[in-house]
Amino acid sequence: MTETPRYATDWLTLPDLVEILGEPLGRVRRLLDDSYLIGSRRDGVLRVPSVFIVDGRPLPSLRGTIIVLHDAGFDADETIDWLLTPEETIGVAPIEALRAGRKSEVRRVAATLA
Repeated sequence: MTETPRYATDWLTLPDLVEILGEPLGRVRRLLDDSYLIGSRRDGVLRVPSVFIVDGRPLPSLRGTIIVLHDAGFDADETIDWLLTPEETIGVAPIEALRAGRKSEVRRVAATLA
């Protein structure tokens, strides 16, 4: 079985996020703790997909979607994988749909995953 190609993104470390968001490290950690952003350990370092940042801020529709996926039992890695992997019922990767303003469609599909 071949692996479905994921949405291409760079991965940002906490220092990258401090610079891009223009926020102190404590505030960046708070964004992660409060589900405005979600990260995953890659090569032992916490990293966040750069596609989750739009115009120097976390994508506004990301937080509610992360919460829906957590409520469905997804951990951080599973949440990121779902957001970056093309979803048949949406037609594109969920993150691509969120960036295009299709928040309710993405959350409706996410809510059926529980």
